[in-house]
Amino acid sequence: MNSTTTDIKTIWSYLEAIKDPEIPVLSIVDLGIVRDILFCKDEVEVIITPTYTGCPAMDMIAASIRAELAAKGFSTIKITHSISPAWTTDWMSEKGKQQLKEYGIAPPNPTQQVCNNALFAPDEAVQCPHCESWLTHRISEFGSTACKALYQCDKCREPFDYFKCH
Repeated sequence: MNSTTTDIKTIWSYLEAIKDPEIPVLSIVDLGIVRDILFCKDEVEVIITPTYTGCPAMDMIAASIRAELAAKGFSTIKITHSISPAWTTDWMSEKGKQQLKEYGIAPPNPTQQVCNNALFAPDEAVQCPHCESWLTHRISEFGSTACKALYQCDKCREPFDYFKCH
């Protein structure tokens, strides 16, 4: 394959097919963890950033990238893990945020109301992805994965995950 813009776009489209193992409705591209793709001669390098340092899903994601690109005919594949700059929910696509909401996970607020070192302040207003009420409260600083907190809606009483401020 030649190193051209078209090839890079094609590689991005291949990565769109790879779902996050912890949130299978979301592609790794929409999640924002694919930071860059470098393509030179016969080697493709994919640079990924974890949502949290030490995220256990990163090994599975790297293996999925390698398998997808190998299946598409790439023979030399390099996966580079980059922790700087740190991943932020700002890197998620709007499409990905909508998919989260439809899946039952509250997407990050457009502008975080509270983001400080005291972890996730209880006065953070989070909209329920089920009934869209803003009358919610945090149950736990930790949800189903390290990158989420557990909330409950006071109106419909449903518990739900929320992407933490970062």
